[in-house]
Amino acid sequence: MKKNKLEKYSEEIRKNLDNCLTVINSVSSPIYSGKVRECYELDEKFALVTTDRQSAFDRVLASVPFKGQVLNMISAWWFEKTGHIMKNHLIEVPDPNISVVEKCAPFPVEFVVRGYITGSSNTSLWTNYAAGRRNYCGINFPDGLVKNQKLENIVITPTTKAEIGDVPISPEEIISQNLMNESQWEYCSRKAIELFSFGQKVSQEKGYILVDTKYEMGISSTGEIVLIDEVHSPDSSRFWEFSTYEERFAKGEEPENIDKEFLRLWFKKNCDPYNDRELPQAPSELVVELSLRYIQVYEKMTGSSFDFPHSNREVGLRVSNALEILLM
Repeated sequence: MKKNKLEKYSEEIRKNLDNCLTVINSVSSPIYSGKVRECYELDEKFALVTTDRQSAFDRVLASVPFKGQVLNMISAWWFEKTGHIMKNHLIEVPDPNISVVEKCAPFPVEFVVRGYITGSSNTSLWTNYAAGRRNYCGINFPDGLVKNQKLENIVITPTTKAEIGDVPISPEEIISQNLMNESQWEYCSRKAIELFSFGQKVSQEKGYILVDTKYEMGISSTGEIVLIDEVHSPDSSRFWEFSTYEERFAKGEEPENIDKEFLRLWFKKNCDPYNDRELPQAPSELVVELSLRYIQVYEKMTGSSFDFPHSNREVGLRVSNALEILLM
């Protein structure tokens, strides 16, 4: 991003540090409220509202201007790009922060796909490997791997949802616990690899490495398995700069990341994000930087300029009004 554009965007973000979509005022209550998204029922459809809440370590860390818009719009772009691989639930995008989607029954499993060994959370592959664990999610990993190394093969390390957060699980356990049947797992895991491989190809063409990501899938009203939630967003995925990865890896340096990892690392350095009841407030400069990175991914990946909404001074009102029209 050019310096003058960077400065212009940074100024716009700073002006909106207190203008984030964190709470949605609506006459209707969501049927589901997650760390980032709110789900509203529209007869045979759902309205998914993507907020500016920033989550990691299974909790909300901060509010990031324009983040919800980036996630919603880049997922819509990827849904269109990956439609030849797998059908998805997206119907329309009536507002930058809202997607109207097909009703689906989600599998209680997240398909975490990895091309590299890295990460800092308790469920990350590197955290577990560095602790001496060589069998993870039913996969045997060899000795001698180093952080940020490319894996010999793309792997899936699934997790299942629980009250305490995401829990790693093996394919055998998924089937034995009746979370999915064998044919469903085989189909979904195959599609997850296809989606990831395609995502890596497109990302590299745009100057990025798609390091890892997570997919969610569900069953539609017609019984078809479809891709749901989000796809290849900076929230669900880890991206590194392609041009500098090899040199930095050879020097033992961290890759240039274009996602929320640096914010994760700041919280791990300044508190215990898993156990502390109160978390420190993220520095405003880190929040601005994260927003910039998300917008950068959107622009570079899609080839489109980020559309700062004209009504961005009242993002909550704009989204609430759009939601009320859908709910009428």
